[in-house]
Amino acid sequence: MSGPDAPEAPGRLGEPIPAPQLLRYLSGLEAWLAHRRAELDRLDQAAQASPASESYTDDVLLALTMWQAIRTRTDELVAVWDSGRADAVDREKMSQLVWGRLDSGLGAALVSLVEAVTLCDAMISQVRARLSFDPDTADQAARLRGLRAGLVRAEDLAGVDTAARELVASLRAREQKLVAQAARGADISGPLAELEARAALVERDLIVQVSQRRTLEKGRADARATMAALELREPTLHQLAERCRREIAHPPRLAVPDVSRLGEVPSTRTELDAFVDRLAAVGRAFDAVADAYSAPLRERAELRYRLEGARAAADANGRSSSPTVRSGYDEAREVVARTPCDITLTRFLVEQYEYLTRDLPTVGQEGRR
Repeated sequence: MSGPDAPEAPGRLGEPIPAPQLLRYLSGLEAWLAHRRAELDRLDQAAQASPASESYTDDVLLALTMWQAIRTRTDELVAVWDSGRADAVDREKMSQLVWGRLDSGLGAALVSLVEAVTLCDAMISQVRARLSFDPDTADQAARLRGLRAGLVRAEDLAGVDTAARELVASLRAREQKLVAQAARGADISGPLAELEARAALVERDLIVQVSQRRTLEKGRADARATMAALELREPTLHQLAERCRREIAHPPRLAVPDVSRLGEVPSTRTELDAFVDRLAAVGRAFDAVADAYSAPLRERAELRYRLEGARAAADANGRSSSPTVRSGYDEAREVVARTPCDITLTRFLVEQYEYLTRDLPTVGQEGRR
């Protein structure tokens, strides 16, 4: 097909896509949409000018419907992208829009945006092939050559799929039968047109199936990689939680999720989508656990630093000579060094010591007030 190829979709489901990759993808998608719409308009005009225009109406309408579904999803991506201001949360949402299910306008959300683009290209190719093989515009030999080329592509797409190979083989047998009939002088224009349409439909369906299989395998590989990363992170979170419980009085009571309980990565699209959602939930739970258990440890370190800073200030302004100030420092230092450490009490004592060590106004300052 002439014009720009469909851009390669970046990232993977459930993870933020890097901004440069998103920018390239959106630019490529916009160029693809513009060219395919112009081509669909030309094909629509050619179909209407054909003596058998009604035979092309459904195919053109189907391709236009798929194009519009892609256009709508692209507009959603552009809105979330917000001229490059999308943050990590927005870019994760964009990965859902790229790799998640798309309302194709055909009654159900059966394909992703990536698969919809492939399907639309296949539909446009089918319409172009049918128009170029019209009996009024091409001779029979050229039509047969085009039919054989399409069957070869379909055989390649079928791969090791037994059912698909048998279907293509049946079409090949019909093509050879038509060639034999044409050699005897028979009029094969009607059966040839029917076989052309059937072969184009089979090729389109195989393109979609191959795309869906590849997308599914990529999704499963991405899910396995995400799961492995979570499994690698899990022991670190257990160590963090154990340290917090050991060093902090009244620690958080959050459990570290067990990644192994998710089971194996599913092999069907619907189950995989649900599995990816569960992986994302576990990732968010890991973040919450990490924040909850690291926060009191960080605050304890910060309070120790503030205490020593206040002591240095007291030495500088002479407040450290006060018995009350010295007692406040000793009390705060003992509490912050205690294990487990009571963060609430430590915070109170450090703030109290900071108050005790503040600079006092001089006599002259008091008089001016």
